Amino acid sequence: METKKITVSGMTCGHCVGAVTEELTSIDGVQDVQIDLVAGGDSPVTITSDAPIADADIAAAVDEAGYQLA
Repeated sequence: METKKITVSGMTCGHCVGAVTEELTSIDGVQDVQIDLVAGGDSPVTITSDAPIADADIAAAVDEAGYQLA
């Protein structure tokens, strides 16, 4: 198992968390996504996968959800 920590900016509520979680879990190999919401700030995100995930794939998923990496 691989664990990667990122920070996402712009999330303000549970719906935001759900959107980012949905996009990240759609990446092949991602097993779990944990988000510690900091409303209106930079929220830490932990991604657990069964293999390394490319940074570009993570950035694309977060962008698709409507947010950006901090």
